[in-house]
Amino acid sequence: MNSAPFLDIRDLSVHFVSRRGLVQRKVQVVRAVDRVSLSLQSHQTMGVVGESGCGKTTLGRAILRLVKPTFGQVLFGGEDILALSREKLRQRRKDMQIVFQSPYASFDPRFNILNIISEPLRTYTRLQGSAQLHRVAGLLEQVGMPGDIMYRYPHEFSGGQLQRIAIARALALNPKFMVLDEPTSALDVSVQAQIINLLQQLQSDLNLTYLFITHDLSVIQHISDRVAVMYLGKVVELHTTEALFNGHALHPYTKALLSSAPMVDPNARHDHIILQGNVPNPVNPPSGCTFHPRCPSAMPVCSQTIPELRDIGEGHQIACYLVT
Repeated sequence: MNSAPFLDIRDLSVHFVSRRGLVQRKVQVVRAVDRVSLSLQSHQTMGVVGESGCGKTTLGRAILRLVKPTFGQVLFGGEDILALSREKLRQRRKDMQIVFQSPYASFDPRFNILNIISEPLRTYTRLQGSAQLHRVAGLLEQVGMPGDIMYRYPHEFSGGQLQRIAIARALALNPKFMVLDEPTSALDVSVQAQIINLLQQLQSDLNLTYLFITHDLSVIQHISDRVAVMYLGKVVELHTTEALFNGHALHPYTKALLSSAPMVDPNARHDHIILQGNVPNPVNPPSGCTFHPRCPSAMPVCSQTIPELRDIGEGHQIACYLVT
């Protein structure tokens, strides 16, 4: 593994504050992302998985400064993205792109595909006229769409086709890093496989680095090199994909997630772990480990102090008192 990470996220936190009254008195604080630290190696995929509301999407958007982090660092090529001026950030944005979850909500329905894909080209490059048309056609063909559809509108395409177009737009400025925010969750299973294969091919061809956000464990297993498991704004376990899916998961929450995944072989032994209760209210999280009210193995210390994410060897990180 390289000594210097491609992307180094340190103690990244995003707190949303609710205020009320004429004096805007602070009423509630939601710790959507709470001191998350991750390191991504170049040309690899970091999967981020967890239940809805765990902070996955907010994490991805905070890395790109689409939402304002409360504190922390995001080192991209050794440069802290969160400390950049507006103009320097604008230039850096060419290297970082995002593909959103819903292909139907990703585009302005009044724009045709040419306008949609050429918008970053008009903003950041000097391409005009036939050179711009040639670039847009090339991007469409790169994602498996014919170049001659550029004069059509979003409502004329299926969800899978729109997601391909969204990927083409994200590739327009030759980025190095992409946040993929559940890019397959709104698609049929057969189309999901096509999009995943496309993303893997593009990663190989263009040397891209991905942060892949999803709640679908089968997708994570197929595309990721490493997996970060999040619960209520925190990373509770981080390990290689191969190890987690081959019996080396140690955190009770990770084990419960993996046990909920359907098995292809109906005769395979598969012990389901049924978690009791619901995800706690992020406005008023439990003391100590936020998972302890649902944990079948919780100890008294779990409700008293917050476990730190620590390395237990071979790149395996975990935040749990059950693991010594």
